[in-house]
Amino acid sequence: MPGLVSVKIPPDTPPLRVTVPEPLPHNPPRTPNKKPPSPSPSRSKPSPARSAKKPPPDSPNADDSSLDNPDLGPFLLKLARDTIASGEGPSKALDYAIRAAKSFERCAVEGQASLDLAMSLHVLAAIYCSLGRFYEAVPVLEQAIQVPDVGRGPDHALAAFSGYMQLGDTYSMLGQVEKSIGCYEEGLTIQIQALGEADARVGETCRYLAEAQVQAMQFDKAEELCKKTLEIHRAHSEPASLEEAADRRLMALICEAKGDYEAALEQLVLASMAMIANGQENEVAAIDVSIGNIYMSLCRFDEAVFSYQKALTVFKSSKGDNHPSVAFVFVRLADLYNRTGKLRESKSYCENALRIFAKPVPGTTAEEIAGGLTEISAIYESMDEPDEALKLLQKAMKLLEDKPGQQSTIAGIEARMGVMFYILGRYEEARNSFESALAKLRASGERKSAFFGVVLNQMGLACVQLFKIDEAAELFEEARAILEQECGPCHQDTLGLYSNLAATYDAMGRVEDAIEILEYVLKLREEKLGIANPDFEDEKSRLAELLKEAGRSRNRKAKSLKNLIDPNSSRTKKEGTKRWGFRI
Repeated sequence: MPGLVSVKIPPDTPPLRVTVPEPLPHNPPRTPNKKPPSPSPSRSKPSPARSAKKPPPDSPNADDSSLDNPDLGPFLLKLARDTIASGEGPSKALDYAIRAAKSFERCAVEGQASLDLAMSLHVLAAIYCSLGRFYEAVPVLEQAIQVPDVGRGPDHALAAFSGYMQLGDTYSMLGQVEKSIGCYEEGLTIQIQALGEADARVGETCRYLAEAQVQAMQFDKAEELCKKTLEIHRAHSEPASLEEAADRRLMALICEAKGDYEAALEQLVLASMAMIANGQENEVAAIDVSIGNIYMSLCRFDEAVFSYQKALTVFKSSKGDNHPSVAFVFVRLADLYNRTGKLRESKSYCENALRIFAKPVPGTTAEEIAGGLTEISAIYESMDEPDEALKLLQKAMKLLEDKPGQQSTIAGIEARMGVMFYILGRYEEARNSFESALAKLRASGERKSAFFGVVLNQMGLACVQLFKIDEAAELFEEARAILEQECGPCHQDTLGLYSNLAATYDAMGRVEDAIEILEYVLKLREEKLGIANPDFEDEKSRLAELLKEAGRSRNRKAKSLKNLIDPNSSRTKKEGTKRWGFRI
């Protein structure tokens, strides 16, 4: 039975690297950064006798009626492969692949699934992707996944699996995360049906899907899949295998994201032991950096410094003083010293990292440099140097703006830039930056995430500063629905949003609505959060002012926010009051 395996197309794949596999695919290893095109089932080569009757390579465009010849499809597909291999250019290969797919489609027997057609569509889509034409690849792959009949055996299952995984990769490159994960889930279902749940190749796909879910911040689902992957690899591999180490590193990342630092540390130590047993010195150093991050989260700073210095020694000796890995350790040390108040040391490490990123060694990707610049900008921001932080964010965005599959990352950078503009008092630029970030997040299917709600709140604050009160109210209301769902009413982000929304209602003349919100917030603090927070007294005094204005006393039986807002309210708007302190 063939292995049902697929991996992503890398973002930096050169145009001439598309290949058409002759045999059924094996089980290549998957990593988050190296993702070759998904393999597809392949028709056997035409016999020499039949090939001898074919027109020369320059003649396949002569007459479309020749596409009805059943021998022409395999010939054109071979031409596409040979054209790519010879380096003649993807445009000619694209023409051959299009005509091959048309030929297979014309010659397909009605009612019978043609694996040749499915394979040619996979190849055509891969060429589109190598040219950066991802939107054109999507309908091709949507057609390809409809061709195989999974019930007809492993070859059809392989074709369907490869199609779904390749379509998921393409959606990922377009930043459409939800659609991407949906395709991977369909592919995993087909693979399990064909191979069973305990197959090692199923474990690889589970980890692949878990990585995608981590990127989408679906940590509970990712943790469940990662546990399944660990079980499968423990059953099929030797103890302390490289596969198990990779699984544990992913599990550590998930635990860290969920705030379970002790569990993350345990997984990283086990992964490090496995890498040491396999002689993977550089991988051990990379794990040491992750261990240092966990120690820093636990405020165990001396242990964090020791882990970072261990990693730094290995990277300098194995990769050189100017390698990005060295720069990233400098960034982590800069962050640590900034947190411990040693600003001179922190800035020195930032400058050392920036020197490396300014003159990167060959092989350094734009994504690596942009990630480093973004991390350094956060350090400068915490040092109260927003101008320097903004410059670094602008450089990072410029590096990524033409890179496919980076829309969510760019959206995050634009949101950070919006905050810097806001701090600097450049409110119009802040609003535009937030608006651009929100548009990208909506397009990538992240409109229900907590981060999306936070960016809505920040854009609302910029609108308040620009006296666009109605627009601010709409943004705050949309953010409230998301943050209540994703974070709950007692989360600090949600509480801050309530205060902003109440202030906006007051500025609009909707005093009763503002009172309702503040009474609800005070009740939450009194009953669930405690009144020691300094915001409690501030909100209490704000409520007293509003109640005095409305001529009544506080209602101790605050109503739920469910029915707080009357969209048909006809109260007269008034000028914004200065008694509110908006929270970003």
